[in-house]
Amino acid sequence: MMKRGILAATALLASLFASQRPAEAGATLDAVRARGQLVCGVHTGIAGFALPDARGVWQGLDVDLCRGLAVALFNDPNKVRFQPLSSSTRFTALGSGEIDVLFRTSTHTMLRDATLGLRAITPYFYDGHGFMVRAGAGIAKASEMAGATICLIQGTTNEQVTADYFRSQNLAFTPVLFERTDQAAGALQNNRCDSFGTDASQLAATRASMPNPSDWTILPERFSKEPYGPYVRRGDDEWFDLVRWYVNALIEAEEQGVTAANVEEMKRSSVNPNTRRLLGVTPELGQALKLDPAWAANVVKAMGNYGEMYERSMGPKTAVGLPRGVNDLWTKGGLLYALPMR
Repeated sequence: MMKRGILAATALLASLFASQRPAEAGATLDAVRARGQLVCGVHTGIAGFALPDARGVWQGLDVDLCRGLAVALFNDPNKVRFQPLSSSTRFTALGSGEIDVLFRTSTHTMLRDATLGLRAITPYFYDGHGFMVRAGAGIAKASEMAGATICLIQGTTNEQVTADYFRSQNLAFTPVLFERTDQAAGALQNNRCDSFGTDASQLAATRASMPNPSDWTILPERFSKEPYGPYVRRGDDEWFDLVRWYVNALIEAEEQGVTAANVEEMKRSSVNPNTRRLLGVTPELGQALKLDPAWAANVVKAMGNYGEMYERSMGPKTAVGLPRGVNDLWTKGGLLYALPMR
């Protein structure tokens, strides 16, 4: 009887653990392949990251990352549907299955990663909270904004960062919350706010889109760490791994000097074992992710490496005009560092 009791207790515990297991691994990849299209959550509209051009074609770093993932899956950058999402709806849309992956200026934080039923994967862009004010306001630093009215985007880390800063300085301020960046920018220009508080890259993008960019100053201080990265649903390790190593492959390609222009030549002639693995000359990386052996080579050929994506969307020759800075490779003083792909 004791033996039967132990067996019964063991079975009960096993059933309890089984009920707590995450969703079956592979569900997202299988669904995407069956659909024949990736559904990618992006910003509702911010220059440099995700914004439709004059023809209605989405452009930007996040957009290119979505297209590149479609190449890894289907060898076709057009097999992706973009779902514009606000800051307050992005995580709900991912959790409900409305989208497959979120590439949307989303900061990795502990509480988001641990409490939302989602997984933050790996940073691809490093930023920090800042403030933009009128150039003629005579404001040189944030501590001079006592009593200011500040435009903020609802559902972002910027709400808390702003409140924490003013509280720490024992300064009063009045927040005015908006659903979208363009609404906050319009309010700022119409004198409803004294300042706009958000990440510096988005301030630069907002300023570039204004009729007279020189009328606005982005204060030099940064008040937070804002590493952007993709999010996926918790419980699908296969999909998590695929997206993580896809992002790493873009950085690894830049580290190895593989570009859209030379990828085919390097695939034919390189004797570097790391390059041969990355480009699928030896097939083990593709096999590990259930992808074509040449998946990374296909991505770089179609979209470029990480540096090419950055320069096309965010670099000094664009309207946003951001130098690489911390978003450069670790070998050049930046923070981007690909995990070993072997």
